[in-house]
Amino acid sequence: MRDNLRKIYTRGGDLGQTRLLNGETVDKDDLRVSAYGTLDELQSHLGVARAMAGQERIRSILASVQEILFVAGSELASSRPTLGRLKRRIAAEDVQGLEKWIDELTTVYGLPDRFVVPGASVESGVLHVARSVCRRCERSIVRLNREAEGDYAECVVFFNRLSDLLFVLAWSVELRGLVCQVVRELIRGGGAA
Repeated sequence: MRDNLRKIYTRGGDLGQTRLLNGETVDKDDLRVSAYGTLDELQSHLGVARAMAGQERIRSILASVQEILFVAGSELASSRPTLGRLKRRIAAEDVQGLEKWIDELTTVYGLPDRFVVPGASVESGVLHVARSVCRRCERSIVRLNREAEGDYAECVVFFNRLSDLLFVLAWSVELRGLVCQVVRELIRGGGAA
């Protein structure tokens, strides 16, 4: 075996600690670690949703969101002294991009006039799971913004809007699936309803 082979384990976290981007050692239950840990979970759920998405447009939106989440992860893994040194942070333009997608989808699919029970399809169900994890991530960032010495206000807005986008995506998938089902039934029934 080569000596320069990288290993996934470092044993550095065996005592319940980890390092932030600036090298600072913190406990693994630190607010920042909790926030970016939940973000990591969200990232995985979005990956499943993207892999299952039947429409290229939804896959494209989710892939773009996943790229932006790396920016948020860097921000959440930073402390106040390092925030200013980041090349990019979550900004108002990122929130506006989410709002553009929300408006685009609601123009086509509208919004439900009732509570939505997740699970009309696997595809919409996984988007609802991602939405609920996004809300948990948002709550972690709200707490971090309030209690830690950092400025994560734009992240709070971003994750609030992201959960709205995920709801609208799930709704659009559900509605589109219902329309396709009705069309298939009409075709099978000879076109008479």
